[in-house]
Amino acid sequence: MTAPLPPDDGDDGTAAPSPADHARVVIRPPILWALLVLAGIALDAVVALPFVPPGVPNGWIGGAIWLAGFGLATIAIWQFRRAGTEVQTHTPTTVLVENGVFAYSRNPIYLGAHIGLVGVAIGFDSLWIVAALAPFYGVIRYGVIAPEEAYLERKFATSYLAYKARVRRWL
Repeated sequence: MTAPLPPDDGDDGTAAPSPADHARVVIRPPILWALLVLAGIALDAVVALPFVPPGVPNGWIGGAIWLAGFGLATIAIWQFRRAGTEVQTHTPTTVLVENGVFAYSRNPIYLGAHIGLVGVAIGFDSLWIVAALAPFYGVIRYGVIAPEEAYLERKFATSYLAYKARVRRWL
């Protein structure tokens, strides 16, 4: 039996983050989003439940709403990368981002995903995809955001608590 290796030092002389240095979310949000959209499309193929009034250009309206959500999420991801921290929920967070869109929402990526889901529902004219908002919200709120908030409180302590007191979870 061999002894465990010491932590690998980074270029700056600090120990590399441990494999457990992340939020331990229940599912990666893009996977959940895609699964729910696919489930809604599949259910709609079996029993169509349209909700957009006839004559409404649902493709254009849904596309515009999806684009707004995608744009918000993209801006937030760009801010993470610019700050030098990871976006992925299974990797360590190295910096607390508090400016830009994060000055208005602690979760602009997830907010963008919700907006995008509404856009897809309108675009496909599917009440099934609208219904997917409920499980998406529940899993994101309790299976992703709650573990992330606990992780950030442990990692950034008073800095995160001050940010949390100043900025709302959604808007």
